[in-house]
Amino acid sequence: MSLQEQIKIESLEVGVYNLEGEKVKTVKLPKVFLTPVRPDLIRKVFLALRTSRLQPKGTDPLAGKRTTAESWGVGYGVARVPRIKGGRRAARVPQAVGGRRAHPPRVDKVIWERVNRKEKRLATMSAIAATAYKYFVAKRGHKVESVVELPVVVTDDFEELKRTADVKEVFKKLGLWDDVERAHDGIRVRAGKGKMRGRRYKKPKSVLIVVSKNRGIALAARNLPGVDVVEARNVNVELLAPGGHPGRLTVYTESALRDLEERFGGVSG
Repeated sequence: MSLQEQIKIESLEVGVYNLEGEKVKTVKLPKVFLTPVRPDLIRKVFLALRTSRLQPKGTDPLAGKRTTAESWGVGYGVARVPRIKGGRRAARVPQAVGGRRAHPPRVDKVIWERVNRKEKRLATMSAIAATAYKYFVAKRGHKVESVVELPVVVTDDFEELKRTADVKEVFKKLGLWDDVERAHDGIRVRAGKGKMRGRRYKKPKSVLIVVSKNRGIALAARNLPGVDVVEARNVNVELLAPGGHPGRLTVYTESALRDLEERFGGVSG
């Protein structure tokens, strides 16, 4: 029996919780949550998305080579480096002033990893499905002991919260605050020169909030450590599986589930 079969979702029905942490009703999850979890495919698409943000770098291929300098050859008691006509000054070679670089970054280096559209779609569906499995969420390192249910589904009122304190209270009632504190305790100073380049701190990822429409929740939640907010139409592997590891602790609003059903439809793969 495969791991996927051992931890299969018992039912597609899940509870919907209000802002007080009370279960008000149950809804049927979209069939996308039954997509087989493919860590290999998720990792592949994650890397493709990450490389798409890289900017190509490279020197001018002719830099340091625009000279008529030639070597004198042997028999003159000097090094056989190319020298400028009418003088003794060396040129073109890496050790000469104004010469070419020894090992410059190449302009033709392939830094973007391409991925098929169907693979990207399936990987996103697979990453969504992983958010419903306690096994994958716990394996990522999230605190799930006090979480009411996975996946966590809340009423649409959650999208209208505009104060960080209100989001914090809801998280506490749903058992999600422990994971936010884990992210806060994990903030550390980056090793290396990145400290000088605007990325001084490394911060663990915590809760992902998936909404149908941002009605203020993004401003309310942005100051919480490791918390991200995204609309269902924009959700992708990089948000659902940071680092390429599936199973991010995710909160869905009721309307977001309907948007996911419209976007992905039935089960693939």
